[in-house]
Amino acid sequence: MERLISIFSLALLLSLFSCEKGAGEFIIKGVITDETFGQSLVGADVSIYKVPVASSTEQYIESQTIGADGKYEFTVPRERMEKYVIRVTKNKYFPIEKTIYFSALKLKEENIYNLVTWAKSWVELKFVNLNPQNQDHFVYIKQAGDTACEGCCPNQAQNFYGAVDTSIYCINKGNTVYSILYWIMNTTNQGYLEATTHAFDTTQIYLSY
Repeated sequence: MERLISIFSLALLLSLFSCEKGAGEFIIKGVITDETFGQSLVGADVSIYKVPVASSTEQYIESQTIGADGKYEFTVPRERMEKYVIRVTKNKYFPIEKTIYFSALKLKEENIYNLVTWAKSWVELKFVNLNPQNQDHFVYIKQAGDTACEGCCPNQAQNFYGAVDTSIYCINKGNTVYSILYWIMNTTNQGYLEATTHAFDTTQIYLSY
């Protein structure tokens, strides 16, 4: 009887060690889409990094180049990590960064993360005061346009006084509308201006007053 108990105990220990926390692999995959043109983001570079527990240091794992089907797939060993980070870059496109926490990953099924981005475009806001006076006060506020990105212009009201002859460049998602509301204070001159900012190009919105 004692011999049977010993054999059972040994088998249980072996079972526990064979299923240790580090065992197995995660499959992380998906499709990366160019939302501007409604197609795969062909030629983009996609990389994956790991961040160990109690660390802020990213460790590079692997990179791939996106093909015509837009698909990417990484197979990574299950380790004691806090998270994984996927980054997607392509010239003249907004970069993508996706953080995937270890606790969200599954071993027994594929972990699918489909990602989207947009082509970059720019708008030139060109304002000219044709007959400037010291008391002139021009105000505009963005109504439609990209926000919270590097190169995005603020959503708050912008004020200009006196002589004005300036251009302001703002980044926007390609083939989408950029618009402003404006006022010439203490006059009836006010209105709304918009333009579709074409992908990879600069579109001007012009206002003289």
